[in-house]
Amino acid sequence: MSLRSFSIVCTLFLAGLVAHAQQPPAPAAWQYSGDQLRPFWRSDVVEQEPVLFVRDPESGGARGSMLFPIHEILAVRSSSGDIMYQQDVDYQFTPGSRQIVIPAGSRVVTTPASGLRRPENSQKHRLTHRDGNGEILFGAKLEYHQMQTHVTYKKADTSWPPSMPAFNPESLPKTLEKLRRQEPLSIVLLGDSISTGCNASLWGGGAPFQPAYQDLLVEHLRRHYQTEVTLTNLSVGGKSTPWGISMIDKVTPDDPDLVILAFGMNDSAGRSPEEFGQNTAAMIRQTRDTCAQAEFILIAPMTGNRDWVRLNHDVFPKYRDQLASLCGPGIALADMTSVWIEMLKRKKDADLTGNGVNHPNDFGHRVYAQVLSALLID
Repeated sequence: MSLRSFSIVCTLFLAGLVAHAQQPPAPAAWQYSGDQLRPFWRSDVVEQEPVLFVRDPESGGARGSMLFPIHEILAVRSSSGDIMYQQDVDYQFTPGSRQIVIPAGSRVVTTPASGLRRPENSQKHRLTHRDGNGEILFGAKLEYHQMQTHVTYKKADTSWPPSMPAFNPESLPKTLEKLRRQEPLSIVLLGDSISTGCNASLWGGGAPFQPAYQDLLVEHLRRHYQTEVTLTNLSVGGKSTPWGISMIDKVTPDDPDLVILAFGMNDSAGRSPEEFGQNTAAMIRQTRDTCAQAEFILIAPMTGNRDWVRLNHDVFPKYRDQLASLCGPGIALADMTSVWIEMLKRKKDADLTGNGVNHPNDFGHRVYAQVLSALLID
């Protein structure tokens, strides 16, 4: 698939925009919570981790894995938040394990493996599965969200192997100085469909109506620093780094304090790591030609579905390394790539995906916001 064809497909993805419970249901509208934006690798509690339970055709039950061993489950809810499931009735678990078991007859949503596939050439977008058995189900809006279940639990073990982003006051000194002095902060975001908010539940128009990562970040900064933070989002679905270079004249008129560059998913259809790095360097250089004081966060993106044949999965760590080589005072790396690779060692892609292919679900958007927040909040 050519870069142009891949870009067209991703742009079309964006067109998707055009009683039992003993506790009361969760609010219909999303509400800010600092707990949800606390980095999951630092907290003793993981908030609303999603699982898509694939039903066993023989037993009628299902199993799912969590990121960490479970000490205690605090809540298991439907993805919309309106149904609270009951332990030992709707689900079971063994303390110290990462597995949750769904017995036959449970109210928890389970999906047959066939429900995540479609016949070849039966969808608007051809998403051939790597095993050759039909296509991956494409979720234009909240199809995957509605099949997923949210689990909040206390960890039995907090170990997390990857090196995670850490607060460093020297990495983004001007941005942090403005935040600490409670001066207004201006952010410009330039990226692809992930950064337009694709497949967050607010974008999809369904409960719990959680905003996308960039809006979570802005609200978190406002609350933490008690100051005004404005966001100009120039992101467009299907775009890649050459388009990003062409957009710098739209970035600079806002004289941003902080520019977030979030590309890579569409570049991965055929752009070399070296060209990706050169294009990102050009965006930084051209921005600073006009806005010399601007600082940057470079997002190394999530990885897409490993079973999609059109995705060059191997380039994502190389893209991350290219971005890391550009970092220094005033330029920081938000390494979602390492986080996503580690999560997929512990969970299925179907647990974390928003559209089946290359967008995050609500949890993924929160992790994006957590990784960015870790750079800006001590």
